Amino acid sequence: MTVLMSKPADNSENGNKSVSENKSNKNSDFDLLRVINLNAEVESEADSKKLGLKDYPEDEVSPGKLITLNFSLAPTDNPTALIDSNFDKGPVSFKYGDGNILTGFEDAMIGLKAGDKKSFTVNAEQAFGLRNEDNIHCYPRYQFPADLLIEKGLMISFSDVGGNEQAGVIAEFNADEVKVDFNHPLADIDILFTVDIKAVKLI
Repeated sequence: MTVLMSKPADNSENGNKSVSENKSNKNSDFDLLRVINLNAEVESEADSKKLGLKDYPEDEVSPGKLITLNFSLAPTDNPTALIDSNFDKGPVSFKYGDGNILTGFEDAMIGLKAGDKKSFTVNAEQAFGLRNEDNIHCYPRYQFPADLLIEKGLMISFSDVGGNEQAGVIAEFNADEVKVDFNHPLADIDILFTVDIKAVKLI
């Protein structure tokens, strides 16, 4: 899995983001389990350890384990319309709680063992978040590269003053300004999360 890793962006002020030369089109693939949830609040250290207070058996998915699995994602109201899946590929591995997978998906797997095949509904708020109008911003057209062909639905990588990158989608534009939507493309969608646990190892 290779993805952009950073904490949720602060989109409160337009001036804090600049257009990066690293841009992608609207058909780009995403490692969806690891894409940033803009609406999630940063967890405190105490919150992140809550699930670790219970001693789980060594063979169950829980904090402190390396989990190997196949998975798929689909809208709950259209389960045949796969958003992402690696069932036709080799399994992937992650360390529980390392931040590589959104908490809502991790929590759904708590207690599963190798050989378990389950499907869960992860509601929108716990999956990729709810749409937030504060995550939509307008930028002057001149801030974008002159040779960039702007079109609705185009995804562009922006960078903030701290050097963190965040993808935004062109929502509207005219000769003077460009409106960019930083909400996750899957915001407001309940997700059907299907997993096939291949291995659980204590680390």
